[in-house]
Amino acid sequence: MRTTLLVTMLAGGLCFAQSPAPVKVEGGLLAGTSEDGLAVYKGIPFAAPPVGDLRWRAPQPAAKWEGVRQAARFAPGCMQATRAPSGQGPGVSEDCLYLNVWTPAKTPKDRIPVLVWIYGGGFGAGATNEPNYSGEKLAKKGVVLVSIAYRVGQMGFFAHPGLSAENPHHASGNYGLLDMIAGLQWLQKNIAAFGGDPNRVTIFGESAGGIAVSMLCASPLAKGLFHGAISQSGGSFGPPRPTTMPGENLKRLADAERSGEEYAKSAGLPSIAELRKLPADKLPAAGRGMGMSWPIVDGRVIPDDQYKLYAAKRYNDTPILVGYNSDEGASFSPPRTPEDHIAGVKSRYGKFADSLLKAYPTNSTTVPKTARDLARDAAFGWHTWVWARLQAQTGKSKAFYYYFDQHPEYPADSPRAGYGASHGADVAYVFQHLNPSNPQITKQDESISEAMATYWTNFAKRSDPNGQGVPTWQAFSDANPMVMYFSQTPHMGPVPSAEALKALDAYFAWRRTPEGDAWVK
Repeated sequence: MRTTLLVTMLAGGLCFAQSPAPVKVEGGLLAGTSEDGLAVYKGIPFAAPPVGDLRWRAPQPAAKWEGVRQAARFAPGCMQATRAPSGQGPGVSEDCLYLNVWTPAKTPKDRIPVLVWIYGGGFGAGATNEPNYSGEKLAKKGVVLVSIAYRVGQMGFFAHPGLSAENPHHASGNYGLLDMIAGLQWLQKNIAAFGGDPNRVTIFGESAGGIAVSMLCASPLAKGLFHGAISQSGGSFGPPRPTTMPGENLKRLADAERSGEEYAKSAGLPSIAELRKLPADKLPAAGRGMGMSWPIVDGRVIPDDQYKLYAAKRYNDTPILVGYNSDEGASFSPPRTPEDHIAGVKSRYGKFADSLLKAYPTNSTTVPKTARDLARDAAFGWHTWVWARLQAQTGKSKAFYYYFDQHPEYPADSPRAGYGASHGADVAYVFQHLNPSNPQITKQDESISEAMATYWTNFAKRSDPNGQGVPTWQAFSDANPMVMYFSQTPHMGPVPSAEALKALDAYFAWRRTPEGDAWVK
């Protein structure tokens, strides 16, 4: 039963789950709700609304408020083209920098580990109010669960020479990443009021959220703001290129600024002042090809190619738990014919095409999973493998590596025959939101979900996923290249497609050479 938690000051401290809970944060007093033994606070402002003159600027502190602010509902999602407008559910708004808290704490002295969710959506979509992201199941496993909103699309990643000129650091773009950093800074100051421990914060995310986790691990601006990192289908270790591809998604600032100028011209409003005056819903849509929906190497938030940063030990050294799904390649509109697949590989990979076609073979009539896995590994698998290796080689903290392969066994005559776990399939397992009415959900699915939620929360508590009731998860290294498989049961196994990854690694190594860098221009 949900009851309003009245906010009143009590001399003996705060009692969250069983009686009215006073919560005072730096902005003022908050009233949340009680939900099945948890205290829940939604729509908490962690930064000022990024509107008007604050559009395309780093997030600023949220204003203080008088009296008691109700925190019982999700705030609108950040502006994006793919979600419902305001008035249909929470909708979307340019005023969107809010976070949500699920806490099992009874008093602020409990100091419970904090797990912070960063949503995916290709950096062009996503919101904290997705049903699969509801944090009550994880919070009941003994963590304070937080979800943070951040700007996406052209609102979050628009670079332009005019914006760089007005910025004291002479850079633009990456506002979405700065939002995440602002949210983590807010948590350092305020999460203790919810019974959370600011010295035990773990960030986690999937897809763009997992890639963002990777970027925060390499950003000097995020140093000290978290103490563990979990990436689901993430990583960002590919070199930058002017025309981006999956796995090589980053542009350099100068290239992004040129794309920004083209975007401004397409809007018919070349000046930044005019663009800021245009209502958010009137701005032209900006596809990824224009570089408007992805972070960039700006020299500050993202100082350089992340592979080089890790190789030079210039990163935030925390324990990591990283992995990806078995059939991510099915999410990239795989070519329908072997001929199309071969042509695409030759176009993208040039002189490395033959070795990659051998490592990820197709057949004479169809494009099977073995071929699709090249797209999987170029976007996620190689990044995860390299991240775990670099962490183990150069860091003091451990790396834990997984491979999610839980999926129905499709009949041979099914269109899905031969398919594995698709992109994003892991999220419902981690949050324990499997649909009980789905006839395809089995006892094995429920067991895998329970194990993943346990591993994730163990990691938040102890920087190690291991604990009572789950199989031992060995740390990854080149000397012990073992991966946790989530497939029917949790069990250790070898790195998937290990030899193929080495062939792909040769391509990425070449791309980081002057010859390889010049080849994509």
